[in-house]
Amino acid sequence: MSIKSKLSIVITLMLVSVLLLYHLLSEYSMVQGVRNILLESMKSISVQLMDSIAEYEKPGADDQPAGSEHPEKMIAILQKFHPAIVAVSVYDRETGQLRYGSESRHLNAINVGRIPQADSSHPFRLMEAKDDDKRLYMTLYEPNDGSSYDIAIVYDQSIIKSIVSVKRDYTLLYSVFFMIAAIVLVYWLVGVMMRPLKDILWKVNEVSSVRFQKPIQIRGKDEFGLLALKINAMSQNLSIYMNKLRRAFEENRNMKEYLESFINNSNDAIHLMDVDGKVIQVNRAFEQLFGYEQSVVLGTVHPTIPESKIKEIRHMLEQLKKGKKLPAHETVRETLGGEMIPVSVTLSPIRETDGRITGFASICRDMRTRNRMEELLRRSEKLTTVGQLAAGVAHEIRNPLTTLRGFLQLQQQSGSLNQSHVKLMLSELDRINLIVGEFLILAKPQATKFVAKDVRNVLQDVLVFLDSEAHLHNIVFRQVFTEEDCSISCEENQLKQVFINLLKNAIEAMPGGGVVHISVQRKGGSVAISITDEGIGIPEDMISKIGDPFFTAKETGTGLGIMVSQRIINSHQGTMDIQSQVNIGTSVKVTLPALRDAVAG
Repeated sequence: MSIKSKLSIVITLMLVSVLLLYHLLSEYSMVQGVRNILLESMKSISVQLMDSIAEYEKPGADDQPAGSEHPEKMIAILQKFHPAIVAVSVYDRETGQLRYGSESRHLNAINVGRIPQADSSHPFRLMEAKDDDKRLYMTLYEPNDGSSYDIAIVYDQSIIKSIVSVKRDYTLLYSVFFMIAAIVLVYWLVGVMMRPLKDILWKVNEVSSVRFQKPIQIRGKDEFGLLALKINAMSQNLSIYMNKLRRAFEENRNMKEYLESFINNSNDAIHLMDVDGKVIQVNRAFEQLFGYEQSVVLGTVHPTIPESKIKEIRHMLEQLKKGKKLPAHETVRETLGGEMIPVSVTLSPIRETDGRITGFASICRDMRTRNRMEELLRRSEKLTTVGQLAAGVAHEIRNPLTTLRGFLQLQQQSGSLNQSHVKLMLSELDRINLIVGEFLILAKPQATKFVAKDVRNVLQDVLVFLDSEAHLHNIVFRQVFTEEDCSISCEENQLKQVFINLLKNAIEAMPGGGVVHISVQRKGGSVAISITDEGIGIPEDMISKIGDPFFTAKETGTGLGIMVSQRIINSHQGTMDIQSQVNIGTSVKVTLPALRDAVAG
């Protein structure tokens, strides 16, 4: 049932209730009104009759006064014009005998409904009586003004009630007609009032069907008009938001497809996991690398991580939850068949728009091919280096051997020993010995034992060792050492060899003397050692060649010292950087990883 029908029924029921109440009240008031009218009429008739009798019976008049009627005639006229009057009786108050009219036999039949009147100026009583099946009214007028007569008038109730019934029928007819007219008017008015609501309902249906184009036609400024205005504004805003959502959905769908294509076509094994480490998605490369089917691995916790690496991965995840960024980490992962694979792992957090971490993305890159290539490269580099060293050694040794051979031939031809020639031959033999010794140091595998040492102590020992040589060349060592802990894991003798090579190069770069600046600083997780001279410097085009076998700017150098130093620094997981400017000086910076929570030995 529609709201219009419901509202019409409710209003109609209210109108019917009001009409029924009005009808009952009007019924009651009508009966009372008729009775009051009857009572007043009876009073008036009784008083007029009494006055007429008094006028008719004025004492001292031989003839009846003009204009007066005989009481009997008046009574007949009353009964003619008042059909409800059954009998009129005028009694002598003293004798009780009937004076005018007809004898009222109902005086003795009055037994119900005595109705006293409050108006004492007209002593008048209304009573009810019965005559067989007929119900009657009787009025008794007993004036207290010295009159000699009492007047009793009897009325038929049925005639009076018929008059009341006619009025009641007319009232009911009018009520029914009014009620029908009111129902039709109410239904029409409700339809007019509900018309904007129909438009609003139509608009709501349009919005629910995602159609926002046509607005509601606003016809008024009442509450419905205001509601329609708000719904139009809501529809317009929804249309704007829906368009934005469609564009965002398309962008998200395209991005999702792009990311899924990227993930599935990536050669790296990618898997996504929630904050508890449970796998929620893997790509094809993951299945191929580790041998797991996606349906099997979903929901498992760290399926590819060996038992020995569980603490490591948990620590990394905790670091990510704290907001730290982790670099690529080389470790091992276990396949379904139990094979350990070297991988490079990159972990990244997955965040919601509010910054809350909801998961992690893990990218594993198989390092087996790279490791094999690096091993082949190292072997190739070793062979190349060996070839370069062999060629260099052969070239460097051939020159002093040629000199020795020439001097020996001169000695053989002259048959005498020339001391100057001997001195030169011994010098050439020393040069051959130096080349062979540095070559052996470079080529011979040395047993290394790394221990925790403070770089400052190692460097201080070297400075004490070279102090006399520095004074001999008018060199001053100027030191700036940090007070922070500078412990590293190192092979002390190899590290001393590096510092000796660098400091000797600095001394030799300043033949006229000068200052060598030595600095040790702690920078985060590293220790930086800087050695800077004020020497002649190195041309820019030669810096890139430093470290090549037998490349040197010194007249008596072999170039193997820097090569050996670089090899030692690389074995300590450090770096060496050389910067130089001609006639200004050279600076060598060595960076080594610091040892955490270690005590220097």
